[in-house]
Amino acid sequence: MKKLYAVAAVSAAAAVLVAAGPPASAEPPPPPGEATARSHLADLTVRAEGSMTGYDREKFPHWSDQGGGCSTREKVLQRDGQNVTVGSDCYPTGGSWTSPYDGATWKQPSDIDIDHMVALAEAWRSGASSWTTSRREAFANDLDSSQLWAVTDNVNQSKGDQDPAEWTPPSAGFHCMYARSWIDVKWRYGLTVDSAERGALEGLLGTC
Repeated sequence: MKKLYAVAAVSAAAAVLVAAGPPASAEPPPPPGEATARSHLADLTVRAEGSMTGYDREKFPHWSDQGGGCSTREKVLQRDGQNVTVGSDCYPTGGSWTSPYDGATWKQPSDIDIDHMVALAEAWRSGASSWTTSRREAFANDLDSSQLWAVTDNVNQSKGDQDPAEWTPPSAGFHCMYARSWIDVKWRYGLTVDSAERGALEGLLGTC
């Protein structure tokens, strides 16, 4: 009988570990530092933004299946939160999220948006209009760069598809990281910048 209780206890502990998942890093993979960001910014092609002709958000398949019943959104919620637990469907059942854009902390995943650092529409105007659908899907679900961030929903909505010449996060302490991340994403994907955007990024790097 004692042996059966021991097995049951081990099974229960294992179930808790599965539900909690691995420890969260609480942030996306970091972008290169300031010096590399400046070098990559200098490498970017400066060109006026293209048009929105033909754009549709659905041309960037997003929140794709990442295995284990988890979508990209759910993976980011697990990664960027603290003490996140999930149910059998991978949706968070507990935890908290601190938005780097404004410093607010939330305990309901419904209060969190997953922001594309470089918005899908901004990418379209900067070169993604000529990409294949598979490349757009990779861009929209990129967990390997600092493209995806868990942030306060209404702050993300105020950003929309604006570039750093038009919008920056309310938290000034995040401006350096914002510029480094934006530059890294554009550099990785060979996207262009317009002149105002480049000037704004140079200014933001000055806060590093």
